[in-house]
Amino acid sequence: MNEQAMLAFFEIHRDLPREGPGSAASTGQAFSLLTDLPARPQILDIGCGPGMQTLDLASLTPGSILAVDNHQPYLDQLSAEAARRGIADRIETANADMAALDFPQGSFDLIWAEGSAYIMGFEQALHAWRPLLRRPGYLAATEITWTTPDAPTELQRFWAQEYPAMQDAESNLAAVRRAGYRMLGHFELAASDWWHHYYTPMEQRLARLRRTYSDDPEILAVVELHQREIDLYREYSSYYGYVFYVTGTD
Repeated sequence: MNEQAMLAFFEIHRDLPREGPGSAASTGQAFSLLTDLPARPQILDIGCGPGMQTLDLASLTPGSILAVDNHQPYLDQLSAEAARRGIADRIETANADMAALDFPQGSFDLIWAEGSAYIMGFEQALHAWRPLLRRPGYLAATEITWTTPDAPTELQRFWAQEYPAMQDAESNLAAVRRAGYRMLGHFELAASDWWHHYYTPMEQRLARLRRTYSDDPEILAVVELHQREIDLYREYSSYYGYVFYVTGTD
């Protein structure tokens, strides 16, 4: 992605409530599968974005959370909101590359990754992050997943370009096992998790950006790529979705 396209990307995503599908309900459902966490767990939230799920986690546990992202404005947004809620003492932020985390082995009881593992590739992320967990430890991650076979050709072509590593649930479950985790449960996020805090505010912004940058073809190309993604989900959501995979290590 060139510099102009990157600027357009962040203009589209700036101040969105979330950086991917999700909700407090799905975060809570996944967290409920973790039955043996310490009373005050040490949690690593990888690719936290603006941190809506980080704040939800803080409401579910009295533990401490280290929220990691490589885009400082997201971290600043999260820190400000944590301070406003009076929980800044439990949420620390760090600007870091998720593929090169240098925390000591066995530092965390729980790794959380909503909508971020795809940046490395789901299986690669599972392997890379496992040494950071204590024993026993837990990892919960959402991953875009084929849910129905024989998706329409235009949908397959789009995701082959945007995320060629996308797999079905059985393949992801096999990846979990290969990485040395045991499955505690998995479930598909509701369609509303895509719209309420993600696609709906994004689509409203895309409409404004078309007017603002009507004479800038590079920015408009990024805008229309995002619109294409939204339109495909609107038409073909029965074929794919985000799945929460909740796993443990012994």
